Amino acid sequence: MATNIFVNLPVRDLQKSIQFFTHLGYSFNQHYTDESATCMIVAENIFVMLLTEARFKEFTPKPVSDARTSTEVLLCLQVASREAVTSLVNKAIEAGGSAYKEPQDHGFMYGHGYQDLDGHLWELVYMSGEPPKS
Repeated sequence: MATNIFVNLPVRDLQKSIQFFTHLGYSFNQHYTDESATCMIVAENIFVMLLTEARFKEFTPKPVSDARTSTEVLLCLQVASREAVTSLVNKAIEAGGSAYKEPQDHGFMYGHGYQDLDGHLWELVYMSGEPPKS
């Protein structure tokens, strides 16, 4: 059984991406950081490898998707409160990202999200209870 998750994302400008995610409050593991990659620490067992597009291409025989024009994955993170959802989206916008839809309130779950500098979609949700029974 897996114990950690490492999401790999291609980025156009590694330094700008590091600045963007630092503004959101994330830190980086310097042991896995060089001029072509960095390991962003999301949580105890969740990591995002930000890789230059050239480095990312070393890991796949397929063309790299342009996240600004198409979506391959939606990254969803659960946070501790509605305020945390709003705060992170606002920080992302301040740092050059953008909101890609309006906030969604489903009663038991509140969500909103942002696009990072490369167009990757980050959904943030706060779960306040159990979903309604169908």
